[in-house]
Amino acid sequence: MEWPKELLEVFEDPLFDDVRPKAPAPTAADRKDKQVAELEAWMAEHGREPQRNGDLMEKRMWARFEGLRRQL
Repeated sequence: MEWPKELLEVFEDPLFDDVRPKAPAPTAADRKDKQVAELEAWMAEHGREPQRNGDLMEKRMWARFEGLRRQL
């Protein structure tokens, strides 16, 4: 494809040096992978599964863990 000369000149403008394409929105699989990684990190740090009666972060991890278990 041949780009018009005027368009190429516009793209060469230094004002566009920092312009990048928008990052794609995360997919459901991406979100699940992130949640699993966060759970693994939490369990590695604490050496156990999250409990329902823990602090707020532990309760959140427990809810995620239970949700993932139900999906299996």
